[in-house]
Amino acid sequence: MLNALGARGAQLLSEGLGVNTALTHLDLSRNYMGAAGAESIADALKVNTTLTDLNLSTNVIGDSGVQSLSEALKANAP
Repeated sequence: MLNALGARGAQLLSEGLGVNTALTHLDLSRNYMGAAGAESIADALKVNTTLTDLNLSTNVIGDSGVQSLSEALKANAP
């Protein structure tokens, strides 16, 4: 079953994810978020230091979404 979080939902979720200090696992699979949603999540990952497990499978985020996530992970690396 697919969910319908979408790009806008991912953007709203990322606002909370950026400041959350308790969440360690997040499953966002099958949410139709696309590249724009992945970019929003990437922005949150730049500052979130507690999330250790993130599932984005079945979202078709494309090359630009992957690039954004890669840059975020590099920015947040110790």
